[in-house]
Amino acid sequence: MRKALPSILSVISAILICFIAAGLTRDFGTAVDAFMAMWWGAFGDWPKFLETGASTTLLRPLGEAATKAAILTFTGLSVTVAFRVGLFNIGAQGQLVVGALAAAVVGAKVELPALLHLPLCLLAAAAAGALYALGPAILKLKRGVHEVISTIMLNWVAVSLVDNWLVTGPLRATTSGDNSASGTDQIHASAELPRLLGDLSRLNFGIVLALIAAVLTWVFLTRFTRGFEWKAIGLSQDAARASGIDVERGFIEAMLLSGAFAGLGGAVLILGTELKYPASLGAPWGFDGIAMSLIGQGHPLGVLAISTLFGGLRAGGTRMQLFGVHKSFPELIQGLALLLVAARMLWDKLIDRLSPRKPA
Repeated sequence: MRKALPSILSVISAILICFIAAGLTRDFGTAVDAFMAMWWGAFGDWPKFLETGASTTLLRPLGEAATKAAILTFTGLSVTVAFRVGLFNIGAQGQLVVGALAAAVVGAKVELPALLHLPLCLLAAAAAGALYALGPAILKLKRGVHEVISTIMLNWVAVSLVDNWLVTGPLRATTSGDNSASGTDQIHASAELPRLLGDLSRLNFGIVLALIAAVLTWVFLTRFTRGFEWKAIGLSQDAARASGIDVERGFIEAMLLSGAFAGLGGAVLILGTELKYPASLGAPWGFDGIAMSLIGQGHPLGVLAISTLFGGLRAGGTRMQLFGVHKSFPELIQGLALLLVAARMLWDKLIDRLSPRKPA
């Protein structure tokens, strides 16, 4: 809990700063209404539910929050597992894009029973993301190319290749007559992530996959020998080699898993929400994964928790417009929280002053 306090205090401080900013630009009464609307839009409109008893006032916001939280969790885990071996994977956006395209193509072009089709789409997305992350790992090992440079450049290669050519060219949706459609063909129903509450909410199986991925990653990193070896590599490559650990293998394994997680994030977006690859994916989910990992302190369960929070705030952000407050405030809160987390030493000093550590 003590290790998590800097992140918790950073998020609370960011929310307060943004609230004050909204109050100064509008008025504090409007700011209260706007922020409460964002909260109810994120985690269920409880006042309206108590007034009307309509379950959809709770379930629909929760469904929207969960779909965003699942994607953020996967991209956050992508950055986290690379961090574990000391690599900074800024390429989650590109890996998510190719994973999303793979899921869309397999979902639309392949016909199988749902029991086989959905797993195949997820596997294709994970494989595409992993292979796209393999390139930077090889470049680092064989040519000494820093992964920050290679991964960030490959982001734009993926976006340009997919959005500006494949989706508008060879893989564009088939049409008849004078009809036109953007993006790829819609996936078959057998490839869709099942909705957990039917038509009551868009809550789908993606959040379950994200939860399983976060828990299994935590177990692997803290309970398995290979997870401890990854930690040793991240702390000191030379010491790891001296202990007989295969550092190069660790780099490859971590980047493959990192890319697979990003690809799965793209799959959850396509198979659970978009149901095809659209003209553009819009939100920079992969870059947001960096914030989720850093604010979550590089802990898989911390990433899950902070992704759930910001997934909810994003889902509810659109309601702020009803009060004249721009819907981008959740992104502003996220950015400020990341900036404040970077000042960890200040938080540590404050916490130590308020609650001194007991002597060993």
